[in-house]
Amino acid sequence: MPVDLQYPDGTVVAHPDGVTGLDVARSIGPGLAKAAVAVRLNDSLLDLDRPLESSGEFAVITLDSSEGLDILRHSAAHVLAQAVLDIFPDATFAIGPPIEDGFYYDFAVEEPFTPEDLERISARVDEIIAADQLFQREVMTVDEALSVFANHRFKVEIIESVEPSELDGGEAVTAYRNLDFIDLCRGPHLPSTGRIPAIKLLRTSGAYWRGDEANEQLQRIYGTAWASQSDLDAYMDRLEEAAKRDHRKLGSELDLYSFPEDLGIGLSVWHPKGGVLRSLVEEHSRRLHAKYGFDYVYSPHLAKAGLWETSGHLDFFAENMYPPMQIAEDPEYRVKPMNCPFHVLIYQSRGRSYRDLPMRLAELGGVYRYEKSGQVHGLLRVRGMTQDDSHTFCTEEQLQDELAMHLQFVLNWVRDFGFEDFEADLSTRPEKAIGDPGPWRVTEAALEQALQTSDIPYTTAPGEGAFYGPKIDVHIRDAIGRRWQCSTIQLDFQTPDRFGLEYVTSDNTTDVPYMIHCAKAGSIERFIGVMVEHYAGAFPMWLAPVQVTVVPVADRHLDYAREVAATLGEAGLRVEVDDSNDSLGDKVRTAITHKHPAVIVVGDADVEGRTVGLRFYGEDGDTRGVPLDEAGKSLVEKAAKPGE
Repeated sequence: MPVDLQYPDGTVVAHPDGVTGLDVARSIGPGLAKAAVAVRLNDSLLDLDRPLESSGEFAVITLDSSEGLDILRHSAAHVLAQAVLDIFPDATFAIGPPIEDGFYYDFAVEEPFTPEDLERISARVDEIIAADQLFQREVMTVDEALSVFANHRFKVEIIESVEPSELDGGEAVTAYRNLDFIDLCRGPHLPSTGRIPAIKLLRTSGAYWRGDEANEQLQRIYGTAWASQSDLDAYMDRLEEAAKRDHRKLGSELDLYSFPEDLGIGLSVWHPKGGVLRSLVEEHSRRLHAKYGFDYVYSPHLAKAGLWETSGHLDFFAENMYPPMQIAEDPEYRVKPMNCPFHVLIYQSRGRSYRDLPMRLAELGGVYRYEKSGQVHGLLRVRGMTQDDSHTFCTEEQLQDELAMHLQFVLNWVRDFGFEDFEADLSTRPEKAIGDPGPWRVTEAALEQALQTSDIPYTTAPGEGAFYGPKIDVHIRDAIGRRWQCSTIQLDFQTPDRFGLEYVTSDNTTDVPYMIHCAKAGSIERFIGVMVEHYAGAFPMWLAPVQVTVVPVADRHLDYAREVAATLGEAGLRVEVDDSNDSLGDKVRTAITHKHPAVIVVGDADVEGRTVGLRFYGEDGDTRGVPLDEAGKSLVEKAAKPGE
């Protein structure tokens, strides 16, 4: 049957029965056909050689798109698996998906992979690509698939579970073959292995089957693949720069925080300089919350298990909570994974009227969540954290203004810390949502209106909201272009109902308030970790734990150096004097290595003229003979906090 295809420009073109995606690409132009790696028909991605069986919206996928890169990386993962099984015939393979900027594949092998193994595997990958083997799609029954993969237990488990995310759904099982190698996959793939332009295997690690620590530990190989060698080279440069910016490394070098083994996985201690940095971040959070009309509250670190049953956390979040605690006849207690039930109890502590709303409650609250050991990562993924949490209770009439205010708050927050490149995701009602569709429509429209008014770039993620309400996630990009999820504005239709929250309306009836969860930093720990990497430890002056280092040229200048430090300290600056026995050059290099924003050098002429030599971080030299008062004013201006 002929098919009518609507191209991205809106043109509708009729094509004969049996036409393939590649045929259509060729009809549009030889250049497009050469660049094509797959096609999209309506919501389905298809191999180039598959016949198009229905009419609809049509697009050609190339490597300059995110979809094209995913297909490239998935194909690269298959080649990696083929290479490993060629070299290690007793190995078996599990899963190998594309991920951000790359791919991985998990294997069960007798011994962990060594660096020498990785070199051999990489060489075999290059041979397979050079052979330009065709990727051929095969469709089989479950029984046929079980027979084909009988010697690979993880594939058998996948087939028997018939996971829609891993197979093609239903009774049909799809696989892709190139020569003698075959793997389960929904596809699509590149036409052939030779279409992989640039690939590199990066590293190995341990990983549990399906991410469950109770399962077998496998060996994972990570790799990356790009549309060109220049793209790959640029990515490797970014990885090198990211390694230099690793917040764990910089945290040690700058003496900010540490992760002692005796403390436990996912937990940190903050050293004096890190304590200053953290205090500055938390103080700014308090200032902004006060500016936007929030009242600060405090809550304990644990509560009776019954509270978590009422809130629903034990139904939906128990696997991320720590086990119960119970002593003698006391009821069972749990440490808190979230702050929201405590704020609800504050709302519930007395009768509320429409005159009390909006009620905005905020807290820098410590929470504790069980994260798998393999997922914990410095400050970015922790088990103990502090959330800059707020919860707002309002009427439907107040909802639009409240959401607009929350979004403006979030944008001011990220801008104040030097992030200017950001974007948002609007996640809407999922299929398994709770509550009446009416409030969903109201809140989704209000969230979208807030985004449009703020003029922030955003994308809509249909069906990706939480089951209890839609949300906005704000993502920031750091100095080397990495995207970080930061702030969340979340509507909640479940909690007010579970706790029976209400307020008296203006016509003396009762109604249920809308509830807005909002975390501006997400967690203080993670936000600081991102910020350390963004600035590579060279913080803007208002955030620097030490803002000025005063260096005397010789011991006879030490008294004046201390006088300079005292004068600047009285002006509100954080100053230290380097009175070590190191040489002048070493002292200056130490201050620069520690990324202090300003270095002041004082010598004979400075003592006599009450001047200083002033040098800012990143400058090649200092300015001599600056009057102390003038230097102080300049430094105070540079150290001003946002909004001052």
